[in-house]
Amino acid sequence: VQLQASGGGLVQPGDSLRLSCVTSERTANNYDIGWFRQGPGKEREFVTALRRNNNTPYYADSVKGRFTISRDNAKNTVYLQMNNLKPEDTAVYYCAARRTGILSTIRDVAQWACWGQGTQVTVSS
Repeated sequence: VQLQASGGGLVQPGDSLRLSCVTSERTANNYDIGWFRQGPGKEREFVTALRRNNNTPYYADSVKGRFTISRDNAKNTVYLQMNNLKPEDTAVYYCAARRTGILSTIRDVAQWACWGQGTQVTVSS
């Protein structure tokens, strides 16, 4: 599957932003879909993911309650709604997909096979 992320930009603290990830094929039931990010000088880290089949969302503690992942099957698109953005959310955001993998590895960057290009999110006053 190919993935195309978009929607990044420069926002102020407290603002909201919605990222989109368009996939080349339908992902519901077949793929886990996730968002990861890589801040300046940092390693790529898990942000959130939707589990295939049951669509259960999983979040990093740092974004829980502020970010929401959702999937629009009709548009082959996964969204990341980000609210109450903070400067520490500044990063390049990547969407990713994987067809296999046990649930316990869903936060492990190395366990994701397909990656889109990143989209830059900068939170600054």
